[in-house]
Amino acid sequence: MTKRVITKKPEVLSPAGTLEKLKMAIIYGADAVFIGGEAYGLRSRAGNFSYDEMREARAFADEYGAKIYVTANIVAHEGDTEGADEFFQTLKEIGIDAVIVSDPALIEICATAAPGLPIHLSTQASATNYETLNFWKDEGLERIVLAREVGMDEINEMQKHTDVEIEVFIHGAMCISYSGRCVLSNYMSDRDANRGGCSQSCRWKYDIFEMPEPGEKNSHLAGLSEEELEAFSMSSVDMAMIRHIPEIVESGVESLKIEGRMKSIHYVSTVSNVYRAAIDAYCADPDNYVFNQAWEDELWKVAQRELASGFYWGTPTENEQLFGKPRRIPRYQFVGQVLDYDEETQIATIQQRNNFGVGDDIEFYGPGFRHSYETVEQLWDEDGEEIDRARNAMMICKMKVNTPVQKYDMIRKQR
Repeated sequence: MTKRVITKKPEVLSPAGTLEKLKMAIIYGADAVFIGGEAYGLRSRAGNFSYDEMREARAFADEYGAKIYVTANIVAHEGDTEGADEFFQTLKEIGIDAVIVSDPALIEICATAAPGLPIHLSTQASATNYETLNFWKDEGLERIVLAREVGMDEINEMQKHTDVEIEVFIHGAMCISYSGRCVLSNYMSDRDANRGGCSQSCRWKYDIFEMPEPGEKNSHLAGLSEEELEAFSMSSVDMAMIRHIPEIVESGVESLKIEGRMKSIHYVSTVSNVYRAAIDAYCADPDNYVFNQAWEDELWKVAQRELASGFYWGTPTENEQLFGKPRRIPRYQFVGQVLDYDEETQIATIQQRNNFGVGDDIEFYGPGFRHSYETVEQLWDEDGEEIDRARNAMMICKMKVNTPVQKYDMIRKQR
């Protein structure tokens, strides 16, 4: 029997809403990260990067051989393109690997003002067929980020008719509207979703009721249970393709994207770590690959909603929408990050992120899918004074550990 060999390992592309998140994503296995500048992106409330921060990010990424992509994917209105030429020129000077754009005007400005700066088509442009992919290739774009409504059969068909690079989402939040083309936020909160201000109105809780006739009361609500009165939303569950790494890799796409520039370093490090481990395992030995349940269990430790495979194998049903009470609730809390470890004394120096203390059972995890478990027996503050709990935000504390840990390891505990 001929042994299968994977000739193209797709990149793991992770979100980086801040410089700290960028560093954690790369340390935990991301081949590339996507960030936002201070203009032209769809996450105006994320910790977007100044030019100086981009330069620092570039230097850090170079140490690991990682790439940096900058989002400039707004739907531009009159006046929104002012200064875009200088913006793209500066990105090129910094050494950004590519920009992610959806608006044709911004694409044209970038191509004219910063020739040679690679352009990727944003998922906001809703590319769903190979004719569209070839159109944008002819316009000079190097990669297409597919709409999240594209299925696996369609991806495989695209690969037969185009050689432009393809990027797909594999994990994170889904939009209830078609590839993010939504004006609900504009209507509900006067924040333009397609210019970076989405208030996620679809994830608000809503009551469903019928208007009573004049003089009548809402008697139809009487006698309903608490579960029946649970508020509704219009949002979908999150995507998780961890069980489908073989199909994704075999499709030949160049990049596997994780959503979440506004999420924590706990999320970014965990999800990057998991997909790095799974993709490496499959690509190393596809014939003997075995799914590791620990990967999925790890994702649940940072999940905010239930998980499903999106549109990859058909249109989602009501079972992939958020109705009623959650069927699975996250049980873990991020409590700290290791700043240093002394092998001789077995003392770990920790920066606290949430309250923890003596008697708590905690879990350390690190790059390479390393895990260890401890019960906190003693805890000291930065001055060496013994304390029972690390209560103060971002305080520095020390504890003895039985299993060696490393700088940048994270700590979580069950709620």
